[in-house]
Amino acid sequence: MYQRNTGSYDEIPDGMKRYLNNYGCHFNKKLYEEAVSRMYRKVNGKKEKMNTYSKEHVDRVLATHGIALERGEMYDACYVFTMCASDFLGKSVPNEQCQAMFVKDMIDDADAVDGYIFNAFYAKCVFCNTPIEWDDML
Repeated sequence: MYQRNTGSYDEIPDGMKRYLNNYGCHFNKKLYEEAVSRMYRKVNGKKEKMNTYSKEHVDRVLATHGIALERGEMYDACYVFTMCASDFLGKSVPNEQCQAMFVKDMIDDADAVDGYIFNAFYAKCVFCNTPIEWDDML
């Protein structure tokens, strides 16, 4: 059976330790921008890079649809909002209101522990062998 090397969570880079000491398992603005720089969506069969959404824009969209987050930390909601726009918007998530509800569902998921969105992103980076320059994220 083929097994892909998924890296080791026991070997945390020093830069990541510094990041975690400053921000915990949450996206700061720089890490959010780095994550989005790796995202794209297909438009008419062609890859199109994603743009970042400002925190103010995401907060405004959520408020417009009457959504208040209980656990919205730093730029986590911006990451989920953009990831949803990249992967699901216009497909299984038909419109902005549903996108806002998706963000609420992900951020305030009752059975998820604090930091799980950050950790899911990091696990994907490790699995895909796309390193993060942690010192640049501080």
